Amino acid sequence: MANVIIFIGSISALPNSGRPTGMFKQQVFGPLEIGPEGFIGDQQADRRVHGGPEKAVHLYPATHYAKLAARFPDAASQLIPGSLGENLSTADLDEHSVRIGDIYRLGEARLQVCQPRNPCWKIDERFNAEGMAAFIAEQALTGWYWRVLQSGQVRPDEPLELDVAAIGAPTLAAAMALWQVHRPAVSELEQLAATPGIASHWQRKILDRTQWLRQQPGQPLPPLPLFHVKPNTP
Repeated sequence: MANVIIFIGSISALPNSGRPTGMFKQQVFGPLEIGPEGFIGDQQADRRVHGGPEKAVHLYPATHYAKLAARFPDAASQLIPGSLGENLSTADLDEHSVRIGDIYRLGEARLQVCQPRNPCWKIDERFNAEGMAAFIAEQALTGWYWRVLQSGQVRPDEPLELDVAAIGAPTLAAAMALWQVHRPAVSELEQLAATPGIASHWQRKILDRTQWLRQQPGQPLPPLPLFHVKPNTP
């Protein structure tokens, strides 16, 4: 069981570039609904990389903030739960304690762990801290996304409880560690891609990588994009 804080927000502008973001969220103190694409009333600015059925709800472990504050002390006062744009914050879970495919119950809703969050360049601008998004990706301090298996009402005082454990599935931490290996074993990547409950977009990326490794044995592997870089156009 995990105690959680819930956050939602609307689209606003980043302080320097003025580009839109849904990162600025506020804590919720009353009941609200979760639908197939997340909390009703929550918004995402760039739907190319955020939101949708397999990025419906984002949880960020609250314990990661101390590590970020130690690495980026100038931003320490801003690094508090909710500030990375997460919908759920808890100190009771992290990437080592959840498995791909785990199903949790939150109020009337049922949520399934399906992929890690891929951090975004907007984090650097939000905190005026160059390299924070890269650090989050390299250190696997990403948190994760849930898909919504069952919609319903959620109250802020309700705990997040494991409903169906994905026995035998890799933890999110183990899956991310394998993904970041320079030349992982193809069989291990294929096994990861076949994990029940894995997000289809991440599954396709894993299978594309396995195909490349099979077709280019011994060749240097192109570097993996670990976070979303700033596009040339909004």
